[in-house]
Amino acid sequence: MAIKRDNHTLGNCNSDSQNTLRAHFIQLDKLLEQSRALWQVRAFEAKALPWEARFPRLATTLWALDDAMLDTLDAEQSALVDALSPALQQDLAALGYDWDLSLLTLSFAELSLGSDIDSDIGFDIGSDDIETATSPRIDLTELAHFSAHIKGRKWEQITAFVQHLPDVGLPVLEWCAGKGHLGRLIAKARGVDVLSLEWQAMLCEEGQVFADKWHLSQRFICADAFAINDKTSDNSAHQTNPFCAQQQAVALHACGDLHVRLLQLAAAAGTQALAISPCCYHLIQANQYQGLSTLAKDSALRLSRHDLQLPLQQSVIANPKQQALRHQEIAWRLGFDALQRNCRGIDAYLPLPAIKQSQLSGEFAEFCHWAAAQKAVTLAADCDVDAWLEIGKQRQRLTRRIDLAAHLFRRALELWLILDRCCFLQESGYRVSLREFCATSVTPRNALILAQKSSD
Repeated sequence: MAIKRDNHTLGNCNSDSQNTLRAHFIQLDKLLEQSRALWQVRAFEAKALPWEARFPRLATTLWALDDAMLDTLDAEQSALVDALSPALQQDLAALGYDWDLSLLTLSFAELSLGSDIDSDIGFDIGSDDIETATSPRIDLTELAHFSAHIKGRKWEQITAFVQHLPDVGLPVLEWCAGKGHLGRLIAKARGVDVLSLEWQAMLCEEGQVFADKWHLSQRFICADAFAINDKTSDNSAHQTNPFCAQQQAVALHACGDLHVRLLQLAAAAGTQALAISPCCYHLIQANQYQGLSTLAKDSALRLSRHDLQLPLQQSVIANPKQQALRHQEIAWRLGFDALQRNCRGIDAYLPLPAIKQSQLSGEFAEFCHWAAAQKAVTLAADCDVDAWLEIGKQRQRLTRRIDLAAHLFRRALELWLILDRCCFLQESGYRVSLREFCATSVTPRNALILAQKSSD
C-alpha cells in the first residue's frame, strides 16, 4: 500500500503542545470577548450598523465597498481581513484598544499542534494516484462502484478524510454513518472490521446490502446516539454502548451535539484512537453552548445557537445562480419584515418558515401574501408591495455589511470551538493532532482532529 507523509504535520504533542493548545485558546477567548459588539449581532433586527459610533472608520470602509464585490470578499477570509482590518485597526487605536487581529487569519499550521500520531499516517487516496494508493485491495473499477450515487464533492471529502486517517490497525467505529460510505472505503482500503452506527433503519439496511455485496467486514447497528449510556456497567435502560478501548472511532461531519457525544463516550470508554471532523456547531440541544474543556467552562463567553452559526457563514460552494437566489430571498424576507412591522404596528422581527425555491420564480406580491398567511398578518388592499421591496433591498445592503464585519471573527470562533474539543481530549489523556484534511474549496469544514490515547 502506498503511504503518504502529510505536509500539514503540526509539531510534537507533549506538555509543550498542551500548553500551546491552551495558550491559543486563551488568546482567541480574549479576542472574542473584546470584539463581541462586532460579531454577536442579529443583522435582520438592525436598522443601522449597531456599532458605528465606536467604529466609524470600519463603517465608512464597509459602505464604500461595491455591492458586487461583497460575495468575493466574503468567500476568502484573508481577503476579507485585508480589506477591513486597516480601518478596524485605526478605530482600535483611537479607542486605545489593543486587539490581536493576527488571530483573524490563524491557520492550523500556526497553531503548531501535532504528535507522533503523524508517523502512522495512512494511505494516499488522493485523486492523482488513487489506484496505487489503495492497491491491492481496491482498483479503479471497484472505486467507481464505491463512489456511485455519492455527490462528487462528498466523495472528495471521504477520500481526503481516509487519506489523512492514521493506520493504527484497530477495528473502526463509524459514528453517524448514514449509508456507511466512509466506513465502506475504510473497510475495503484498510482491511479492518468496521462497525457503522446509524439511527435511521433504512440507511442501515441499504448500507448493509452494499457491504454484503462486496464481502466487506462492515456491520451496521441501528441506534440513537443520544440513548447510549456512557456507564458501561448499567445499560439496562439504554442502548448498548458500542465503544471500547481497542478501537478507532471516526466521524466525518457529524453535526453539533452528535460529534460532542462521540467525544464524551469515547473518552469515557478509553477508546484508543479518534478521527473527527466537526460540523454544524449550532445543532445543540441546550439553548447555549456547553463548554467541554475546563478552559471553555471557565470562559466568560456565552454562545447562543445563533452565535454558533457564525463559523458556517462562509460559502465557497454556491454558484452565481444560487447566490442570486439567496440574495433575492433575503431581500424579499427583509421587505416583508418591514411591511409586517408597519401592518402590525409592532416594531419587531417576525421569522418566517423556509420557502421552496420555486416560490422565488413568482412575484414579490405573491410571496407577501403567502408570508402574511403564515403569520396571520392582514395586508391592506392598496398595499404598495414594490415600495416595500425597495425597502427590503436597502435593508439587505445594511445586513450584508453587518454580516461582513461579523465574518471577520468567524475563523476565530471556529478555532475556539475546535480547540475546546482538543483541550477536552488532552484533559482526557489523549495526544492530539489538528490539521486540514482537504482544501476549503471542497468544504470549509475541513478541520480534522486526530487523537490517540497516551500510554503513560
